[in-house]
Amino acid sequence: MTPADPLLETRRGRRSSGRPRRRVTVLGVVGEILLTLGIVTLLYVAWQLWIGDVIYAAEKSAVAKSLSEQWAAAAATPSPTPDATTTSPAPRPASVEPVVLPQAGDGQVFANLYIPRFGSDYAVQIAGGVTRATTLDPIGVGHYPGTPMPGAVGNVGFAAHRTTYGKPFNRIADLHVGDAIVIETPDGWYTYRFRTLEYVTPDSIDVLSPVPQADGVDANGRYLTMTSCSPMYAMSERIVGYSVFESFTPRAAGAPASLTGGVTS
Repeated sequence: MTPADPLLETRRGRRSSGRPRRRVTVLGVVGEILLTLGIVTLLYVAWQLWIGDVIYAAEKSAVAKSLSEQWAAAAATPSPTPDATTTSPAPRPASVEPVVLPQAGDGQVFANLYIPRFGSDYAVQIAGGVTRATTLDPIGVGHYPGTPMPGAVGNVGFAAHRTTYGKPFNRIADLHVGDAIVIETPDGWYTYRFRTLEYVTPDSIDVLSPVPQADGVDANGRYLTMTSCSPMYAMSERIVGYSVFESFTPRAAGAPASLTGGVTS
């Protein structure tokens, strides 16, 4: 009889005494796939609702501030040499008739929006139209077609996301009576003052009437209506913020005080 090979016997012993191999089953594979998909989904949701919003908001603010700098540079002119008759700037007039821009095309940027209550870094571009693909997602705030432009008599209508894509109107419910809503265009700044909030159904189009919530009444003032979805992460209602016009500040007069001090207590 041929003696057994010690090395072979050792290998056999290891195989026989080792842990049994894990059996791969279809159910196990499906479970691992579902677990992976769940993790990916959670990461995507976290990106959309928190991480991405921080990045989108910062990017949109930077773009808006860059546009403001371009407008300021375009309007800048060499200052005259001071003399005895120009030792102090001319006082601002008590009231200036606002410049009213023509209606903006879908996705056409025409203004920046500043709301001091939302922080000193808050700045969002405003463009024509309220479609997600063209205006709300890539730009920020949309202007309802057919409503007046800023400064005009009647009811200016804006819309923006309350969640995702930088969520420009995320804190609309935090506004206080008297808070400044400032709109900047190449011609200057339009200051509106916040008055009240309302929650309506999605089909309540009378919020965009010439006089908000007064269908059939001719415009008798200058208003601003801002709309967004409510509650958070849902679309069953709309949250609506109403403001009234206060003043127009021409660019030559410099930025208004409401731009930095427009927060009420």
